[in-house]
Amino acid sequence: MSKYQNHKAAASDSVRKTGNSSFILENQKSLVFIVGGIVVLILLYIGYQRFYLAPRAETAADQLFKAETYASIDSLQQRAIDGDGSYPGFKEIADEYDNTKSANIANAYLGGLYLRQGNYQEAVAALEKYTSTGSIVLDPLVIGLLGDAYSELKDYKKAASFYKKAADKNSNTFTSPLLLKKLGLVYEAQNDFKQALDAYKRIQSDFPESHEATSIESYIARAEAQL
Repeated sequence: MSKYQNHKAAASDSVRKTGNSSFILENQKSLVFIVGGIVVLILLYIGYQRFYLAPRAETAADQLFKAETYASIDSLQQRAIDGDGSYPGFKEIADEYDNTKSANIANAYLGGLYLRQGNYQEAVAALEKYTSTGSIVLDPLVIGLLGDAYSELKDYKKAASFYKKAADKNSNTFTSPLLLKKLGLVYEAQNDFKQALDAYKRIQSDFPESHEATSIESYIARAEAQL
């Protein structure tokens, strides 16, 4: 048996052994990364936007700050959502100050926090209220979070559509390869190994310097073994 055939057989055996659990494991690892990334980006975004807000929205931004603090501490994330009695949480900010930039960001936070809690329908509801800010990084990440929510709900067709949209939106080396990897994983979950292979190969060809590219050969081999 040739070296290629040995490699292909090993990849195929790996798929049989891990099956859907492999997809779930990889998706969970990516979910932690993407939620962590959005927290950092939102903090930066709010710090910039706070100086350009109208009075009503400025009040919302000031209240958002406390919820942001809670969001960064795992044990206090429920306070970030519901508030602490003195300061409102993201949920109240999103409702009370709707149509402000702070409410928009609060919905992004809510979606990420609900995902961490396993409240996937609530995550979808919050994330669907988010509107584009024009950020080349934040916007695709939020779309990708919708893909995460639908992945966890096992609606892989919808998840794939959001991951594809997110990967193609404002293509860049930070978000695009991460989202393409997720796209490949949901295609694998649907046994669509050709499209999974296309997604993985795009990482290899278009984003060779990305973190995802360092391990993408094993994913390519796994998809090829199923064709």
